[in-house]
Amino acid sequence: MMTDAEKPAALTLLLMAAFADGDQSETERAAVRQVATSLDTGSVPGCDIWKLYSAVIGRRVDLATTAGQLTSRESRLLAYEMAVGVCDSDGPTNPAEQRFLAELRQALGLADSTEAAAIEPSAASLAAAAVPDMPAASVAPAALSAPVPAAPPASPAHAATVEPLVLNYAILNGALELLPQSLASMAIVPLQMKMVYRIGRLHGFTLDRGHIRDFVATAGVGLASQTVEGYARKLVGGLVGRALGGGMMGGLARGATRAGTGVALTFATTYALGHLAQHYYAGGRRMDTAVLKNTYTDLLSRGRSVFNTHAGAIEQRAASLTPAEVMNLVRQP
Repeated sequence: MMTDAEKPAALTLLLMAAFADGDQSETERAAVRQVATSLDTGSVPGCDIWKLYSAVIGRRVDLATTAGQLTSRESRLLAYEMAVGVCDSDGPTNPAEQRFLAELRQALGLADSTEAAAIEPSAASLAAAAVPDMPAASVAPAALSAPVPAAPPASPAHAATVEPLVLNYAILNGALELLPQSLASMAIVPLQMKMVYRIGRLHGFTLDRGHIRDFVATAGVGLASQTVEGYARKLVGGLVGRALGGGMMGGLARGATRAGTGVALTFATTYALGHLAQHYYAGGRRMDTAVLKNTYTDLLSRGRSVFNTHAGAIEQRAASLTPAEVMNLVRQP
């Protein structure tokens, strides 16, 4: 759908979307920086993502000029859809992101497009459905350091419930990396947030979206950066494209074993976040920042090590997933 000549502009717009909210945490900046440093995009001319990242951070890019490099209507719609996915990655868009998307829609010549107008509600629905809204009076404190009510003691039954729950989410998110639709990439972070929410509930905590964002960021995980990386890999192929070769089935177990591939990394990240949430909420939300980060690092390594065991299950899950099912999985309680 998108030519190699158009891909540098699309990557630039992805990076601009990642910083559109005007209030990115250092964790998120560092995560996007890590993507720019590690992602292999050298096979496509002009797609040195580190140079593109440096230009965006240095404010050396113009939105209208960049958008003008996308020459087909299909490419412009795809770029807009990906930008919306990045802006909605950690929850519904804020006013700064809404302004950016409105300017981008205008720059892409999509201001009157019914197709473009339909993209935002779908993405917003995914972002909002992951964690239910709660009445203001019952919202838990977002800050991890804030006082919290005592939770009931952790039950061994909860631990037995969490293990298959986390594994199911890790396999599902790994499978979403294999799908070509932008909707699949949009769903990964909301599903991670839903997983954390459900684990918190098992241990007696009703969480809001702000708390979960804070928890994930404190562990050192970028939300927007995951979405940027997923889209970038689909745009330029990278390690995942080479691993899959001529088809989705059969190549994953052999080729995607390296931790740098999108499927393995998404599986491991989801696996680690789930088990970190189990440690944190089973312990009554008592874990300082350094321990939280170190525990996540250890769990991420464990997730990478068990990836091969579940590669076949990821392939099977991807083969059966439909866009409608993805939406339902995010929306279900």
